[in-house]
Amino acid sequence: MTIQGDPNRLWISRRQLLGYSAGAALATAIGRVPGAAAAENLGAVTQEQWTPEFIGSIAGTVDVDTAAECAKVVPLDYKGRLTYWYVGPNQASTPFQHKLEAEFWDAFAKTYPNITVEKQSIDYNEIPNKLRTAALGRAAPMVARLMLLWGCEFAAKGFLQELKPEDVGYPSSEFWPRALRSATWKDKTYGIPTNNETMAFIWNADLFHQAGLDPENPPATWDDVVAYSKQIKDQTGKQGYGLVARRNAGNTPYRFMPQMWAYGGGALDEAEPNPTYQKILIDNDGSRAALQAVYNMYVRDRSVPVSALTNAQTENQDPFIAGRLGMMISHPTEYATMLDRAARATGDDKKMADAVVQNMRYGLIPRGPARRAVVFGGWNVHMFNPDVVDGDFDADAARAFIAFSTGPEWSTKLNWEQSNPGNLRGFRTKWMKQRLEQIKFLNVTTSMLPSGIPFPVIPESTEIMNIIVPDMMQNALTEKMTVGQATQDAAKKIKDIFSPL
Repeated sequence: MTIQGDPNRLWISRRQLLGYSAGAALATAIGRVPGAAAAENLGAVTQEQWTPEFIGSIAGTVDVDTAAECAKVVPLDYKGRLTYWYVGPNQASTPFQHKLEAEFWDAFAKTYPNITVEKQSIDYNEIPNKLRTAALGRAAPMVARLMLLWGCEFAAKGFLQELKPEDVGYPSSEFWPRALRSATWKDKTYGIPTNNETMAFIWNADLFHQAGLDPENPPATWDDVVAYSKQIKDQTGKQGYGLVARRNAGNTPYRFMPQMWAYGGGALDEAEPNPTYQKILIDNDGSRAALQAVYNMYVRDRSVPVSALTNAQTENQDPFIAGRLGMMISHPTEYATMLDRAARATGDDKKMADAVVQNMRYGLIPRGPARRAVVFGGWNVHMFNPDVVDGDFDADAARAFIAFSTGPEWSTKLNWEQSNPGNLRGFRTKWMKQRLEQIKFLNVTTSMLPSGIPFPVIPESTEIMNIIVPDMMQNALTEKMTVGQATQDAAKKIKDIFSPL
């Protein structure tokens, strides 16, 4: 693999504004024909078009017959056997998640009563290693559902079969292009998205007011975040922004990479329309500007928690609910978390917590000079190669199950509280309409999806994002290195991954 650094290149946004009127944009996004043909256009909707209002306008506009759609792929009377590994609800999951899980399996059994399913729900931190061991021992399941980046490693090792939406009856246009990219290795697709998610920017409107900021308007740019964070600290004594810089914690790249991409940087060229993953950009002007902005907040202004070097997002929750933190990035479930914390508080703590919940706001993640960006997360479903599967591989049973679980109905229902449907037609269903009515701020986090960027789809991505990027941040924030030295060091470490001694 050839890696080429280009430290001076500042990438432009991959989408140019088209200048459409609101009516033209809506017509472009929806299309002029009903049903599946209309859904084909959603993957091309820009951030400017994919607004909370637009998401609400399309919800509940199509009906779905899951059994009829699956029957076109595999007859409903098919008799077979399936083995399936996944990360299911656990003790920390809500009762509603467990209820939906039970309803899913009951519905599949009714749709395909003659397919026997042998399923294993495995802990999030254990499933990658268990699958590695199983595949090497030729004891892997036929089908597995994996976090967006894990599949790349298994595909690179030859453990997965090629699998694309058309194999189970859906056009690829019913899925986000960048979601499909996450399941692609060397130009071949090895999986189908089950759900996709993005985060949003959260702020305390009352703390904004105390600091002399407009309580209903979040920072528009990352430069504004630095300025707002300083103003909150200077005017109130409270911390402005919930910086996360912990090593070997996924929370760190999920919150710093959107900032780096926004300034025109990246680890590799993952933010570009057609990434090659052969260019190191972590030492370019944009990456240095993003790291400098973080340095300014932590070292120069001291407007973020001093514990940021060891903080994950959970460490931001206590100061936020106590009214001592002004801004942070998180999922729509953060609101439910704050509601729960407020319900369990007592005395003066409860008064403060209730006030914070009342003043909690969600908005788009700020822009940078190059783009608005957010990490594109989610999960994909994969089929293992028959050579590494325990027993005979039942292709039709696998295809029936994947068609059922990645369709608009269950890709919406199964991800009710925490994510979004992988199948774009799910956004048009009655279930999406119900979700929008029930889950506060879901429309805002969902509206970030067109700005989503997957981490580099390479086996080395976890080391880059969870180790090298946080180390770079810590080297600069502890002043062990200058900003320029820290980005140079990170670039060398990435290069060494691909060119080991």
